[in-house]
Amino acid sequence: MPKIPETIHELTVGQVAARSGAAVSALHFYESKGLISSRRTVGNQRRYTRDTLRRVAFVRAAQRVGIPLATIREALAELPEERTPNREDWARLSETWRVELDERIKQLNRLRDHLTDCIGCGCLSLDSCILSNPNDTSGDRITGSRLLPERKPGPTPTPTPEKNRCG
Repeated sequence: MPKIPETIHELTVGQVAARSGAAVSALHFYESKGLISSRRTVGNQRRYTRDTLRRVAFVRAAQRVGIPLATIREALAELPEERTPNREDWARLSETWRVELDERIKQLNRLRDHLTDCIGCGCLSLDSCILSNPNDTSGDRITGSRLLPERKPGPTPTPTPEKNRCG
């Protein structure tokens, strides 16, 4: 990892990429989403303050645990004067994200455990169809295979033995 002298207070996009491990395109994307910011030189080149490295590390750590970028941006915006997050900030924010992550883990475990029960047929009336209709939420509103693409009316198909059904 390239060492950047402490006397340099602004970094080029290449230096930030090299130090953070994030691709230049990712840095540009983060900037377009308001997660990091830069100033432009007279030659229209981006310059980032050193604290951008910590913000990028924060963003990447949050992404690794599945936090959406919009949620990360909201968290960063809550910081006073949008300062760089510190250890206490991470502890506070990660605690609020823990509930969401626990729910996601529970849902993924449920999907894994029921994966062999259904082939994802798209039925909406069976409460055991965990993939297409968890907790039968759609069964209260509509019946039938509404998740399957609509087909134009045509001749009625000849009935075949039932197969590939959930439940």
